[in-house]
Amino acid sequence: MFDQLTQSFETFFRNLRGHGKLTEDNIKDSLREVRRILLESDVNFKVVKDFINNVQEKAAGQEVLRSITPGQQVIKIIHDELVRLLGEGFSRLDLSGMPPVPIMVVGLQGSGKTTLIAKLGLHLRRKGKFPLLAAADVYRPAAIDQLQQLGRQLDLPVWAPGVKDPVDICSGAMSEARRTTRDVVLLDTAGRLHIDEPMMQELERIRDTLKPPEILYIADGMAGQDAVRAASEFLERLDFTGIVLTKLDGDAKGGAALSIRAVTGKPIRFIGTGEKPDALEEFHPDRMASRILGMGDIVSLVEKAQESVDQETAEKFARKVARAEFDLDDFLEQLRQLKKMGPLDEILGMIPGLGKQMKGMQVDERDMKRTEAIICSMTPQERHKPGMINGSRRRRIAMGSGTRVQDVNQLLNQYEQIRNMMKRMGKMKGRTGGQFPFPMPKS
Repeated sequence: MFDQLTQSFETFFRNLRGHGKLTEDNIKDSLREVRRILLESDVNFKVVKDFINNVQEKAAGQEVLRSITPGQQVIKIIHDELVRLLGEGFSRLDLSGMPPVPIMVVGLQGSGKTTLIAKLGLHLRRKGKFPLLAAADVYRPAAIDQLQQLGRQLDLPVWAPGVKDPVDICSGAMSEARRTTRDVVLLDTAGRLHIDEPMMQELERIRDTLKPPEILYIADGMAGQDAVRAASEFLERLDFTGIVLTKLDGDAKGGAALSIRAVTGKPIRFIGTGEKPDALEEFHPDRMASRILGMGDIVSLVEKAQESVDQETAEKFARKVARAEFDLDDFLEQLRQLKKMGPLDEILGMIPGLGKQMKGMQVDERDMKRTEAIICSMTPQERHKPGMINGSRRRRIAMGSGTRVQDVNQLLNQYEQIRNMMKRMGKMKGRTGGQFPFPMPKS
């Protein structure tokens, strides 16, 4: 996400810190580089102009020029201005009306509306809501089938009565939600390859009939300025209430994300970060600004862990680690918990400072799958007592997991190294009266 933009800013910050003293002249030179970075990332040129003017005005202040660390001061100004550009505070969905509350989802065809409907349904269910999905896209081939399939996959009900009028479908979905005590109705409306008058009139009919408190515009994060132009037209006709950026896991430059909120004045509510149903994040401008500038996002990382990792299992594993008693079953369980949190490179990128160290390194998810296959090819007794795995057993495990004996050896060696390290930590605990340099769980 935003890799090109992040790398450019990291290079700029390294050069900026190299100045022992900042003057108005080298501030102008530095901001010329920032302007280039933003324009190359496909940020709207008017947004770039305002951004640079605001940063320059604040960076030229005497408190910055006389500061002991002027480079750090300018970096903070850029960060704060980026937060302001992205929307400052966190903006929640308005679900305060009388249930069922309709949420209308609009956008161009191919922006990911139908997938987003399912992701949003899963997100709301995790927040304690009971959503109903309404298949009101009667034009795109297989759109209704796609939503029904996603509904079955996520155990979310889908309203698809088979009628042709989208307004009737949406009205019927509201009646069905009342009958089945569903409190939120997510309306999957039709899109086009480009904006046309019949499409906009149809969306206006749905809006005027149901009067939804929330209309979410879905913007393709890979579309660049095209997404911004389309958003402006949708805003003029529908006055949508929020934005969802999709496909940010691709090779998007990031310009749309930095432009669309400034151009429309509407808050970004969510971002889609992958194809999986749970790859949807609430949008926090301050956290996103830190990620864009290569500063990590430890708060979102903790929230992902809280959502994905079973607390009881984690505490049980921590106690075993403290006593150096964990076996390969425990190792496998932790591997699966980690996979639930999302792509490994995305998770590691949220750790402050780690993104720079990982630059140029390839995070291969296949290594995790290979490790899981090797452990699953072992018998329960072998997983509990890895020391019993001799040469013939290693060959059998390698054959059963579709790997090489060297891969099995490498896994067992890594496991043994971890065990030995935990044993040394246990001895350290005894010598220091039970005090570690960092907190350990009570055994």
